Amino acid sequence: MAAIKTSAWFVTTALACAVAACGVGAEDADAEATGASRGALTAIASFGTNPGNLKMHAYVPAGVGPNAPLVVALHGCTQSANDYTRAGWNDLAETWKFYVVYPEQQSANNQNRCFRWFEPQHTRRGSGEALSIKQMVDEMKRRHGIDASRVFVTGLSAGGAMTSVMLATYPDVFSAGAIMAGIPYRCASSMTEAFSCMSGASRTAEAWGDLVRGASSVGGPFPRVSIWQGTADYTVRPANATELVKQWTNVHGVDARADAEATVDGAAHAEYRDASGQTRVETYTIPNMGHGTAVDPGFAPAGGCGRAGAYILDTSICSTYRAGLFFRLADASPDDGTEPTPEVDAGAPDGAVIEEPPPSTGFSCVTHEGTVYGHVAAGRAVRCGAANAYACAVGSNQQLGLWNIMPKTLKETAAGYYEVGACP
Repeated sequence: MAAIKTSAWFVTTALACAVAACGVGAEDADAEATGASRGALTAIASFGTNPGNLKMHAYVPAGVGPNAPLVVALHGCTQSANDYTRAGWNDLAETWKFYVVYPEQQSANNQNRCFRWFEPQHTRRGSGEALSIKQMVDEMKRRHGIDASRVFVTGLSAGGAMTSVMLATYPDVFSAGAIMAGIPYRCASSMTEAFSCMSGASRTAEAWGDLVRGASSVGGPFPRVSIWQGTADYTVRPANATELVKQWTNVHGVDARADAEATVDGAAHAEYRDASGQTRVETYTIPNMGHGTAVDPGFAPAGGCGRAGAYILDTSICSTYRAGLFFRLADASPDDGTEPTPEVDAGAPDGAVIEEPPPSTGFSCVTHEGTVYGHVAAGRAVRCGAANAYACAVGSNQQLGLWNIMPKTLKETAAGYYEVGACP
């Protein structure tokens, strides 16, 4: 029993501080959401029977019209709903006018506030946390007249694994999902198994697909899926992205060989299409990125994209914007399964999609001398690791060592992005 308890603590802690901005803003106060208070969330106390004992928070942008889409955004361990607003969904909602719901785990359910994606009672249709999240969608429909054909779900790590749960158990509710450093549905049914899944448990495509098909009696159509993974993720290993592709291509009846590949904002993008040429599964693989959600605060087309923090990573690509495009949130029409036509350079090899180069920021590298404690106090690093005993650089997430007065030099290579070392 002692060995199992120790393993359980290690898994939840690893997921917790790898996913979350540990110790930062977990108790932020909730506020009434209005367009004039961008980023403020509304706490909704009552939304059905709530068998998973979760909290519900919503974001309502200014000027949102009737019959608008809804995105459900799931945080990682130790995070709050407010912490995960750093991913940038609220800002995108202001631009494209859709609603956002942030389910929030309580420490009474899990000491590290992880969604319980590995416990069977919370991963079945009509039960536990899965049902609580579905009831939040129902409440938003009741309050705001949500377009039922444009309801989407996304999440990071433990939240990404729970995204898999929602897509599998409620394919009649969600049209598409975006899984950030997540895990296939029903990979684990216990905490011990969860540890193995984080390293990447391999099954056949058919076995993975059967788990999804057995999750409900709906029988399809199944949601489209966008899968995101960093190649330097040592918490939820990149092998999980491969297994997710196997699971969801099998569910959609397509093979796991990419039908189109391109480089998008520095990330490798692959599409898996059905017989009619429609993309049912896509992947983004981000070179040298660790565990986290990819944001780009300077991303002009989205009016900015998130705010860098621990495991909210400042990269060359805005995952929120790209997932929003995959969800077709910018479209006025419902999600009818058709694909937008990309701009193609007829003279490029194989008709490659034109990629606009990222804008130059003109930022000059700045060296910051100080102690680990001082860097945290100045906002250049955040506490992380087991019991928040360590510090991680904001942006790069490089571990600086114990949160103490030992000296450490950081270089700011882009606004709000810090790495260990001095500028050239």
